Amino acid sequence: MKRAIQWALEEDLGSGDCTSESSLPSHLEETGWIIAKEDGVVAGLAVVECVFQQVDESIRCQRLCEEGERVESGQQVMRIEGNARSILIGERVALNFLQRMSGIASRTAQVMQSLDGTKCAVLDTRKTTPGLREFEKLAVRLGGGTNHRMGLYDMILIKDNHVDFAGSMEGALEQVALYLNEENRNLPVVVEVRNAAEAQAAMEARSRWKKPSGEPLVDRLLLDNHSPEEAAKMVEQWGHAIALEASGGITPSNARAYAEAGVDFVSMGWITHSVPSMDFSLKSSHHFNG
Repeated sequence: MKRAIQWALEEDLGSGDCTSESSLPSHLEETGWIIAKEDGVVAGLAVVECVFQQVDESIRCQRLCEEGERVESGQQVMRIEGNARSILIGERVALNFLQRMSGIASRTAQVMQSLDGTKCAVLDTRKTTPGLREFEKLAVRLGGGTNHRMGLYDMILIKDNHVDFAGSMEGALEQVALYLNEENRNLPVVVEVRNAAEAQAAMEARSRWKKPSGEPLVDRLLLDNHSPEEAAKMVEQWGHAIALEASGGITPSNARAYAEAGVDFVSMGWITHSVPSMDFSLKSSHHFNG
């Protein structure tokens, strides 16, 4: 994350901030406040602090609310003191991270609120902005959601293309069992199923093969593009034996229907790939003093 912040600063700063260098004395000390310009959930205050510290270690940041806290339009969320030029160098990069992360946290919180009273958790996906996955998945957590796999390395997720390329569900999962036992790895295994036949095959593989730990091979079934009614039938058949996740076309308008169908998780690319940023601005003390 620090590398990504450094790249963002280098992208913006280039050879220097010619506007601030030409208009402000080098020794000028100032105070600024970051202000929410709309209601929402704040996420990324620690990232803002890291941005300003990378610009100038002497800058002092004071949080005026907590990460994951719901704030109102006009509310101050952070006080920043230090060299004026340094504050302005970090301003845009800091706000870009804060706005993107807070937008994700706010929308995640919105979905979580819609599922209130159910057992269902909200998962993110890998549909994230390249290079910003750590930031965006942190924002999901701060909004009350749960992270799915971080990348291709920390979970085996058998999807339709894996099944099609392997020739069958049985063939794909047999190879998974061989891989895990040969490598002595106990990775979580999630299997995407398109229909009842694939679910049956995955559950048979769960009974037939074990991980090195002795646990059943398959940990969760991912119901791909099932309607809430179809998901309810899967819950009735398999919900007593394995965790179930609904995915594909899940939106705030239909997420509760899946939760009420009885699935344990809904995974939503929407909370990261189609989310508007939450608006913030940085204002100096002079703005408040007229």
